[in-house]
Amino acid sequence: MNTANRITLARIALIPLFMFFFAEWPAKLADAAVFRFLNEYGSYMAVAIFVLASGTDKLDGYIARKYNQITNLGKLLDPLADKLLISVALIMMVQADMIASWVAVIMIGREFVITGLRMIASAQGIALAADRFGKWKMVAQVVAIVAVMLENVPFQWFTYIRVDQLLMLLALLMTLASGVHYLVNNFKALKLNEM
Repeated sequence: MNTANRITLARIALIPLFMFFFAEWPAKLADAAVFRFLNEYGSYMAVAIFVLASGTDKLDGYIARKYNQITNLGKLLDPLADKLLISVALIMMVQADMIASWVAVIMIGREFVITGLRMIASAQGIALAADRFGKWKMVAQVVAIVAVMLENVPFQWFTYIRVDQLLMLLALLMTLASGVHYLVNNFKALKLNEM
């Protein structure tokens, strides 16, 4: 296994650690100092882990291209790791009542639709590459998730506006727009291929 794939696997391995720190531990366990600490500061550690995991997405791609380590395993694992990381973060934020459930449903649903389209294309022998709109969408989602997990810090020091929620709305709009763009551009290729 090459370095790029190891980094991708490390990103996947960080997801349970992110969940551990982000979770709200039951009050029954609050007597133990470790759980009291986790309930008070765990979310900040979760943010750090999330940012680290998100950053490895660029790193593994860079290494794969620079050192010619692009593999079929990497092509499978890299988008899977991204989808898992974002989906887990969104689901846990819904559980923590930080975002509305419909926001998570739309963002995660978009990934299911695009993955389904890629599977259909793959069955037809067509490789659908990610476009720049998908990459911008990923960046917007990461920024919005971090802002919401930090509960509008540091923006709350400068304004009463919930910048974190505005960033989440922007990420949602970019998610929808990039999904529509991807479907329109690639569905034509699939229809042409079937004729």
